[in-house]
Amino acid sequence: MAFHAEGLVAIVVFYLAILAVGIWAAWKTKNTGSDGDRSEAIIVGGRDIGLLVGGFTMTATWVGGGYINGTAEAVYVPGYGLAWAQAPIGYSLSLILGGLFFAKPMRSKGYVTMLDPFQQLYGKRMGGLLFIPALMGEMFWAAAIFSALGATISVIVDINVNISVIISALIATLYTLVGGVYSVAYTDVVQLFCIFLGLWISVPFAMSHPAVTDIGLTAVHHVHQEPWLGSINSLDIYTWLDNFLLLTLGGIPWQAYFQRVLSSSSATYAQVLSFLAAFGCLVMALPAVLIGAIGASTAWNETEYGVPDPMSKKEADMILPIVLQYLCPVYISFFGLGAVSAAVMSSADSSILSASSMFARNIYQLSFRQNASDREIVWVMRITVFLFGASATAMALLASSVYGLWYLSSDLVYIVIFPQLLCVLFIKGTNTYGAIAGYLFGIVLRITGGEPYLYLQPLIYYPGCYPDENNIYIQRFPFKTLAMLSSFFANIIVSYLAKYLFESGTLPPKLDFLDAVVARYSREHMDKATLVKSDNIVLNELAPVNPRHSLTLSSTFTNKEAFNYVDSSPELSNTEDN
Repeated sequence: MAFHAEGLVAIVVFYLAILAVGIWAAWKTKNTGSDGDRSEAIIVGGRDIGLLVGGFTMTATWVGGGYINGTAEAVYVPGYGLAWAQAPIGYSLSLILGGLFFAKPMRSKGYVTMLDPFQQLYGKRMGGLLFIPALMGEMFWAAAIFSALGATISVIVDINVNISVIISALIATLYTLVGGVYSVAYTDVVQLFCIFLGLWISVPFAMSHPAVTDIGLTAVHHVHQEPWLGSINSLDIYTWLDNFLLLTLGGIPWQAYFQRVLSSSSATYAQVLSFLAAFGCLVMALPAVLIGAIGASTAWNETEYGVPDPMSKKEADMILPIVLQYLCPVYISFFGLGAVSAAVMSSADSSILSASSMFARNIYQLSFRQNASDREIVWVMRITVFLFGASATAMALLASSVYGLWYLSSDLVYIVIFPQLLCVLFIKGTNTYGAIAGYLFGIVLRITGGEPYLYLQPLIYYPGCYPDENNIYIQRFPFKTLAMLSSFFANIIVSYLAKYLFESGTLPPKLDFLDAVVARYSREHMDKATLVKSDNIVLNELAPVNPRHSLTLSSTFTNKEAFNYVDSSPELSNTEDN
């Protein structure tokens, strides 16, 4: 493939424009949070993100390189087709459910990150445990899309893959470093516009290529391959449902989503943003679906691509850039490449910022340095933005199974964090013992189910499993959803069991080593009869006993709504030692 100077110039111009917007956004908002809350301003943007920018940035978080390339690939692959392109519907429903049930309680209670409610109720240890799958999800997702970007650019512009990945990562990291959520939000507006325009401009040119058959005909008839509408085999229904639930429910407990929710100017705005983003995800998936259909309708032997076709060459995952390269004019393919690059960067910057936000606040500040100054937290955040960006880039360049690691970590988000989020927000009475039990149940059941992408054999063979070409057993049973439900009910059952055992006196208070039941119960429900027995206390001195705020944890919640919430909800007050 020849080196395309025009393509390289187009990419450089686009990247410089994105970098300029990111730096401008950082400069425009540099004084936000100057009253001592600069770290919170970097994470949640002063909680003044409006509907327009908020809607764009929340949509761009989902409409990333994996979303665009993956949707086109699913439609193109014979035997799968549109029926298996679950991401557009799954993520849209995820945003709708998030807006209906999760956005309002999270925003109205004044949290700063997704892990805040866990640390308030379950303590800093449990918050640290939940940080692990959350971090894995964000980091492996960023690495996977950086890897996809390098391969995409190499298809259209014949430059070194490693160089393209490093430059893209540096730009995304740089404007995230200087501007935080403001830079991410404003660049998302530009990137989403480029994605929409770039892909829609490419579709008519690709569709009118002489080698492309009418996609209406190939949707239901076998022409060059099986119809691109696809079908669901009766044996695969449970697998389809398992994956669909993973996308729909597992798409909720991500810091990248709640960062937008918590940045909105009100709880109502947070809900509206979720609904707008759900609509945006569907709209942005349409050109990717059409490009996948065009790929399935093309006689590749009549193009410069030649034979065999992309599926036979095992390049189905690159069908979108291949269509841009071989079915569109040169200048259109370069513009489409800019759109794909935008899709990648709009997701990568969100993941890097999300990971650094959770570490700086929930691990460094709340767990180790409760008295850290705001300036110190800001610098920790900046350092971790750089470190996490560098780590994601290194994994994209070195790891051979980044996508496998991301699939496994996204499963852990669904199986571990989602049931914990349900319990902490909606189930009264859960405690740290139940949270740990649910955490372990979910992880054990997921890992013992195996992972073909990592060549990990299952230890539990559920009904319907079968070996693939590598003799790795594939599960047809919806074991991921089973693991999620097991984690959810284990949390509830163990929480109430622990509460009963300690409060009934079956277990002595000294065994409550996590201070999750006895210590909290004694502070919230102090026995007045015991006080009366003291000689120096008289009845008229007795007053209602209010739970005492944690001096080490709650004091770090600078938003007053969080204090109001703790005052009114003793069940969610945390212990001092947790």
